[in-house]
Amino acid sequence: MFPIVDGLRSIEFGTPGPSRETLVSLVLHGRKRATAGLLREYEVEGEPIEHVGELLAMVDNAGVHVGTLRVTRVEILRFADVDDEFALAEAEGDLDATDFRASHLAYWSALGESVDDDTLLVTLYFDLLPEIIRRSGE
Repeated sequence: MFPIVDGLRSIEFGTPGPSRETLVSLVLHGRKRATAGLLREYEVEGEPIEHVGELLAMVDNAGVHVGTLRVTRVEILRFADVDDEFALAEAEGDLDATDFRASHLAYWSALGESVDDDTLLVTLYFDLLPEIIRRSGE
């Protein structure tokens, strides 16, 4: 399960270390507006899929809430069906969907995940809110 931080479900980008620092910076500077995860990871962890309007606490390497995101769109797509719009919104250096598939296949394979054209992804689009939102008592 994703930890609750300041009363919100948290979201961690990439793997801890320089990768996460870079991805968090891209969000904070308004360049990264989307992310993708493997649907099976949600299922294994018993984690519900994010929903439109949900607020998420983006955390850094230390688990500190550094930005609040509002989910604007959620789709479950086959790996082969990710389009250029998503690849560009994710802003991880991919120029199009082909680049996205190559880089993410390498990333997930390095983590020991098996990915093919039919692997289902949860794709999230989000906006960074101008201030950090904290909810108590939840």
